[in-house]
Parts: sequence; structure tokens; C-alpha cells
Amino acid sequence: MKRKLLAWVLVAAAAQVHAQIEKREVHIAVGGKTALYYLPLTLTERLGLFKDEGLNVRISDFPGGTRSLEAVVGGSADVVSGAYEHTINMQARKQNFQAFVLAGAAPQISVGIAGPLAAGYRSPKDLKGLKVGVSAPGSSTNMVINYLLAQGGLKPTDVAIIGVGQGATVIAALEQGRVDVLSQTDPVMTMLEKEGKIKLIAETRTPQGTEKLFGGPMPAASLYAPVEFVRKNPNTVQALTNATVRALLWMQDASPQQILAAVPEEYLLGNKAMYLFAFNNVRPAYSKDGYFSEAGARTTLKALASFNPAVRPESINLAETYTNEFVRKAHAKYGRKK
Repeated sequence: MKRKLLAWVLVAAAAQVHAQIEKREVHIAVGGKTALYYLPLTLTERLGLFKDEGLNVRISDFPGGTRSLEAVVGGSADVVSGAYEHTINMQARKQNFQAFVLAGAAPQISVGIAGPLAAGYRSPKDLKGLKVGVSAPGSSTNMVINYLLAQGGLKPTDVAIIGVGQGATVIAALEQGRVDVLSQTDPVMTMLEKEGKIKLIAETRTPQGTEKLFGGPMPAASLYAPVEFVRKNPNTVQALTNATVRALLWMQDASPQQILAAVPEEYLLGNKAMYLFAFNNVRPAYSKDGYFSEAGARTTLKALASFNPAVRPESINLAETYTNEFVRKAHAKYGRKK
């Protein structure tokens, strides 16, 4: 009898917590969900962690990060699963967004040049005049190539930027000769590299590779939303954060086989072994705890300002572009504190 009473009390308590959620139906927009870049989001969904937190989450996939951001700006979605850097870009445009949980501690984006052109490549300045395939213009993949161009003294307009989406469409664009260079995420880049179709000239799959390219840590995939949404729906944002942090903690202990079992078959691009190889390549790039660092925010601002004149460091308030408040509470709830 006591056990039944205790179980009833626990269920009632959980229901009470969930009842406090301001918005149970949450629409998340993402740009290229099949990419390993967004694996934490996929796992949070597939493991049922959003539902555990009392949320009914709908995820819409778009060709790139800018498209998913446009969905939220336009009001058709509530939250973006995308690159942290967009919060800085949007603040420069007088639109305030805030990231509230970090999934990617490194961008996981690699730049590769087509095999036939690789022999002539010596430095970023050799990219001038080439066609570069990104997920979508203005996306994080576009940002990485822009930064690399700046290292060679080039401007974004010195190359032709072509949106090629994610996954199989990337492979087709390269094989058909529509692009000369790719700035993309895995598993596609690992597959093309292993097949000898591209030669990597820059990578941010690891903290070390990120440091080499950007000179510091570079926060990547996150959940972010308009500041007004975060302020009006703190319990909803907390539930989203709780679910994401739980997924990140699960990932630390999960085997590659457990990861594979949780991922939809179509994400594997017909090659499970290569997907696992690519996952192991980028595993160090996932956030272990969901926290943002001030150093990472500063690196991002510096990188954006290097090629985007609209981003003026003196006019950006970095403290408003992210918050660790919800992540701290998530760790307090699930027993792991920073």
C-alpha cells in the first residue's frame, strides 16, 4: 500500500512540474538534421527525452541553418537548433536571440577541395574563383569558408557560394562537377575523403582542429530562440534544456553501437561502417555538459567580424547572446554539477 501511495505521489509530482510548462507544443526548426552536427537533437528526440520532460516537440528540417532561422523569424517555428553564431549576427541586425544550451563544442565542419584540383592547392588564396558548396548561403558552413578565405586575404565575393543542402545532394553536386570545393559536415565529408574524391584543407571536427583554424574554442550547434520567447516561457526552455543535457550525458557513456541503434536508417547513407567511422571522427566535438564559455563567444565574435563588416565587436553585447542559467538547473536536477 505504501509503495502504491509513493508511486502515486511521484506521478502527481511529475504531472505538477509538467503542468507548469507554458508551451507544451514546441516547434523546432533545424537545418540538415541528418548530419552528425545535429546528432544530439536526433538522440534527444529518438530516446523520448523531450516527452519525458512534458513536451510535444515537432521538428522541421530545412536545407541549412539560415533557412531554419528564417522559420523562427517568420513565426512558423519557436526554437532553432543551429549554430550559436547566428545569435551574434542577429544582434548586429537589432534582433535579439539567445542560445540556452550548447550541443556542439566544435563546428564539425570540414573544407575539402575536389581531387583533381588538390595538387594545385597551397593556401586559402588558391580558392579564388572556385565554386564552393555549402549547406545554404549564410549558414555555418558558409561562415567557415568565409573565415578560411579571409586567412588568404580573400573576400566572400572572391568565390561562388552554392547551396547544395546536406547528405546525398552534397555528393551529387561534387560528382556532377557543380562545385569545386565543399564546406560541409559529416558523415558526407568522411565518406568523400575516404573515397579519395576530396582532400581536406581545413577541419573543425575536433577542439584541436578548431583551435588551429579559429585560434580558440568555437561553440557550434545549440538551441536558441528570440529573447522574448525565452523570457515568456522559462519552464518550456528549461524542459528543452533538461532533455538536451540528458542526451549529452547519455552520449558520454553510449557505445557506437548504441548510437547507431538510435539513429534513423536513412541517416546512414547506406553505409553503417562509414557512419560509425565518421561519428568517431567527430565525437570529441560534442559538448559534454551543455555549457557555453565566454572564451568561445569571444572567438565567434572575432571570427565573424573578420569578414562581416556588419558585425562590429564594440556594438555586440555577448552576455545577451547566450545563457547558462538553464543548463545549471538541468545539472542540479540530474545530479551532475559543474
